[in-house]
Amino acid sequence: MSYLTTVNDLVAGSVAGAAQVLVGQPLDTVKTRAQIAPKGMFKGPMDVLAQTVRKEGFFALYKGMASPLLGIAGVNSLLFASYVYSKRVVSPFPQLSLKEIAIAGAMAGAANAILASPVEMFKVRMQGQYGAATDKKLRDVAKEMWRDWGFRNGVMRGYWVTVAREIPAYAGFYTAFEFSKRKFQSQYGDKVPVWALLASGSTGGIAYWLSCYPLDVIKSRIQLRQTPPTGKPWKYMANEIRMVIAESGLTGLFRGLSPSLLRTSGIPAGASTFAAFELTREFLTESTGA
Repeated sequence: MSYLTTVNDLVAGSVAGAAQVLVGQPLDTVKTRAQIAPKGMFKGPMDVLAQTVRKEGFFALYKGMASPLLGIAGVNSLLFASYVYSKRVVSPFPQLSLKEIAIAGAMAGAANAILASPVEMFKVRMQGQYGAATDKKLRDVAKEMWRDWGFRNGVMRGYWVTVAREIPAYAGFYTAFEFSKRKFQSQYGDKVPVWALLASGSTGGIAYWLSCYPLDVIKSRIQLRQTPPTGKPWKYMANEIRMVIAESGLTGLFRGLSPSLLRTSGIPAGASTFAAFELTREFLTESTGA
C-alpha cells in the first residue's frame, strides 16, 4: 500500500509539472530575461515582452521550455513525493500544524533542488539567448556545459543557491497553500471546489516568490555566467547580491517579480499546478484505494 501511495504521488506530480510548464513558460521567460539582461536592454517586464515578440516572434516566449518540459515531471514528482514523505517524518498524525507544514515544505524544497538546479540552469541559458545567429540549441548547450565544466561546475552550476532559494520558498509555498485550503475546507468540507483549489494554489505561488525572490535573481545570474562561481557558496552569493545592488540598487533584487506573481496568481501556472496535483491525486486514490 505504501509503494502504491508513492507511485500515485509521483504520477500526480508529473501531471502537475506538465501543467505548470505549458501554462507558465511565457511569463517565466519574461521574468528570467528581466533578471539577467544587461542593464539598459529593457525598460521593464512589458518591454521584455514587447521586444521579444517583435524581434524573435511569439514562440520565443517558449524558449528554454524543452528543459523544464523534459525535467519538470521528475522535479515535481520528487517535490510532491518528498513533501508527502517529509510530512510523515515531521509528524505521525495526518493533520499537521502550519508550523509543521512549513518544516516539511522546507525539507521537500531542499530535496527538490537536486533536480531543479540543472533543469533551471539549462532553461536560463536558453532564455538568455536573444535570437542571434550564434544561438545554440539545448543539446548544444548541454554538450558545451558538460565538455567545458563537467558535472559539478557545469550541469550542477548554481546548486547551492538553488538549495538556499528552495528552502524558504517551499516553506512559504506549502504553508500558504494549506492555510488557504483549510479555510475553504472549514466552509465546504473535504470536497473543496476546483476554484477554491485554484485560489489556494495562487496563494501558495505568491508566498513562494515573496519568500525567495532575491535569491532567484542571484541564481539566474550565477547560472548564466560564462564561468562557474568560486569559493564558499555563501561568499559568492553575498558577492552577487552586492553586485546587483551596485548596478541597480535594491530594486535590482526584485527585477521580474511582477510577471512571477502574475504567473502564480489567478489562472496561470501556480494555480493550475496545485489543481492538477490535487485532482489527479484524488482520482488515483479513488481508483486504487491508496
